[in-house]
Amino acid sequence: MSQNEYANRKRIPKRELFLQEMDAIIPWAHWTDIIRPFYPEGKRGRPPKEIECMLRMYLMQVWFSLSDEGIEDAIYDSYSMKNFLGLDFRKDQVPDATTLLKFRHLLEDNNIGEKIFEDINARLLDAGLMMRGGTIVDATIIAAPSSTKNAEHARDPEMHQTRKGNQWHHGMKIHSGVDAGTGYVHTITATAANVHDICEVHHLLREDDGVMYGDSGYLGVEKREEIRGDERFCGVDFRIVKRPSQHRITETYRGIDYDRLEDSRKSSIRCKVEHPFLIVKKQLGYAKTVYRGLKKNLHRFYILFASANLLMCIRAGRQEEFCCG
Repeated sequence: MSQNEYANRKRIPKRELFLQEMDAIIPWAHWTDIIRPFYPEGKRGRPPKEIECMLRMYLMQVWFSLSDEGIEDAIYDSYSMKNFLGLDFRKDQVPDATTLLKFRHLLEDNNIGEKIFEDINARLLDAGLMMRGGTIVDATIIAAPSSTKNAEHARDPEMHQTRKGNQWHHGMKIHSGVDAGTGYVHTITATAANVHDICEVHHLLREDDGVMYGDSGYLGVEKREEIRGDERFCGVDFRIVKRPSQHRITETYRGIDYDRLEDSRKSSIRCKVEHPFLIVKKQLGYAKTVYRGLKKNLHRFYILFASANLLMCIRAGRQEEFCCG
């Protein structure tokens, strides 16, 4: 399909619109500068691909949950993905799967995902789009393969099983701290699935947080030693939603149940923490691990939650403030 023919379409597909929006908001020059000190200079062997080209290919792999070979084939097949990569097939070809694999390992070994995540949050703060003083915490289970049909004939040793309700899950947990005012994710950590949510709270709170919201899984957090023994956190107002069984008022009482009303107000704020999880699991399609080990998966989640913050910024119509902040 020619460029003129392609421009005559009745509407722009959602994938192409998504790529256009992300292309416009991402600070490409700064992100390539973050990677440059770790990137091979090309003094020996085959000249390396441009950093921005490899970064764009890697981001599309994350956004569309594709394998190394899958993203290579998808770019050859998709006009919008080829345009996002900025390739002209008359002059160059798509980087092969092995080149992308080595680039991904370079990012993982040098914690580039965390640096990108921190850069997004710094820009949100500078633009006045992220507030301070309050955090919402929550955790979600990410399933991992339970099969032992692999070379080691064993499950991933860093993944464990846990029970939620009446169902058992095998995998890991992602714990997130979300700004209570805006819903942007400011901190994430990764643990095995059998680690209780309450154990990661002190890693998710910011130094200047004065209030924390959480569901009933965080009841009693103020009694933990890492909270009581830290002068930064011992004065935090922990607003935790109670369990339904803790509301003792009988049905015959006709007055206002102030405990339930207060919990309802807490829940109306706490629910903001669910939105980034929805974007990561449903829109970006990362509901199951694709790598072995917590480190590799956490690196990918840094990229996913950085992308979720950008997507929320776009949907709020605040791209101009973000880019100029």
